[in-house]
Amino acid sequence: MKKERSFPIYVVNEKAEDLLRRGHVWVYCDQICQSPEKCENGSLVDVVSKKGAYLGTGLLSENSKIRIRLLGQDANESFGEAFFMRRLKYALEYRKTVMGSDFECCRLVFGEADGLPGLTVDRYGSVLVTQVLSYGIEIRKEMIFGCLVSLLEGMGVKVDGIFERNDVALRELEGLLQGKGWYEGISHTDSKILEIIENGIKYKVDIENGQKTGFFLDQKYNRLAVSKIAAGKRVLDCFTHTGSFAMNAAKGGAAHVTAVDVSESAVKLARENAEMNGLCGNMDFVCADVFDLLPELCTNHANYDFVILDPPAFTKSRKSVLGAERGYKEINYRAMRMLPRGGYLATCSCSHFMENEMFVKVLMSAASDAGVRLKLIEARRQSPDHPTLMSVPETDYLKFYLFQLV
Repeated sequence: MKKERSFPIYVVNEKAEDLLRRGHVWVYCDQICQSPEKCENGSLVDVVSKKGAYLGTGLLSENSKIRIRLLGQDANESFGEAFFMRRLKYALEYRKTVMGSDFECCRLVFGEADGLPGLTVDRYGSVLVTQVLSYGIEIRKEMIFGCLVSLLEGMGVKVDGIFERNDVALRELEGLLQGKGWYEGISHTDSKILEIIENGIKYKVDIENGQKTGFFLDQKYNRLAVSKIAAGKRVLDCFTHTGSFAMNAAKGGAAHVTAVDVSESAVKLARENAEMNGLCGNMDFVCADVFDLLPELCTNHANYDFVILDPPAFTKSRKSVLGAERGYKEINYRAMRMLPRGGYLATCSCSHFMENEMFVKVLMSAASDAGVRLKLIEARRQSPDHPTLMSVPETDYLKFYLFQLV
C-alpha cells in the first residue's frame, strides 16, 4: 500500500469489508475491531481489513453509530481542499447536465450520492440552503462553502447567501448543536421568504421555517406527471404542504382541485401560492387531518376522480415500519374506496425504510380490500438532482406510483 500521508488506522470486520468493497460508504461502530486510543473527532482516518488491506479513507464521527463515512478509496489522496473542490465540481456539473434549465432551482449536493457524506445543498435561485449532518463536514464547512461559492461564481451564478438549516435532531447524534440562520462567512440577502419557479409555477418558499430546506425539490418531475393526466378531473390533493401537486393539477387543466393539509400555516401558504399564480378560480383549500377526512369523504360519496397521496415519512427507522405499513394502507385503501372505477391515484412514500417491495405489497393489499385492481401508468423515483448511488441503498428513498383503478 503506497501512501504519501499517514492517517490513524481503523481495522474493520469482514462484514464491513464486504460492504465497502461493494461500494457502500459507512462503517458502523460495532464493525470496528481495532482503533487508535485517541483520535480527534471529525478527523480523516484510514480503514483497513483484518489482513491490512486498504479499504478507504473517511471522516470519523466519535458520537455516532455510523462511526466512519468514507470519502474515497485512493490511498495516495490527501483529501484536502483540492479533493473537496473536485467533488463539488463533479456534483455541479452533473446537475447542470441532468437538470438543464431546472439548474436554477434544484439540489446541488446530495450527501453520500455525491461522495460528500452528511452534506445537503439546495439552490433556490441565488440563495443556497444547506444542512450538515456529519461532524467531519461541519468542521470543514468554511472551506467547503468557500469552494462551492467559488465554483458557482465561475459558472456565472451569483450567491446571495447561504442559509443553514441545521435544526434536525440527527445533529445531536453527531455531537453537534442544532440551529438555523445565515452563514456569516459570506454576505447575504435579508429575506428568508424566497420566490421560485418550478414547472412554470411560482412559489413562495420559507427557507427558515418550511419543512426540510423549505421545499420538496425531489418531486419536481412527479408533479409534472400528475399535471399531464389532470385535465378535466376533480382532484383531491392530500398532504398538500405548499400546494405543489394541487397547482400542477390545476395548471394541467383540472376541473377542480381540493388541497388538504393538517397544518393551518401550510394551507395558508398553499392558498397564497395559488393566488400568486392565478389558479384560485378552480381550487379550494381545507385544513384537516387526512386520516379523518378520507373516511368521511367515503361515507359521503365524495365526487373526486383523481386522488393524490403525498404523505410525510411515516417511518424514520426499521423499528416503526409495521406502524408505517398500517398508515400507508389506511390512506390508500380509503382513496381506492372513494374513487370510481376508471379513477386515478397518485401515491408515494418518501421513507427509505419503507422499501419498494414492501410499499407495493401494501398497495396491493389495499386494492384487494377495496375490491379494485390497479392499472400501472408509471412507477417513478426522486428527481435526478437527488441521485441514487446504487451501492448505497439509503440514497434510494422516494417511491411514486400513478395508477388507474379498474
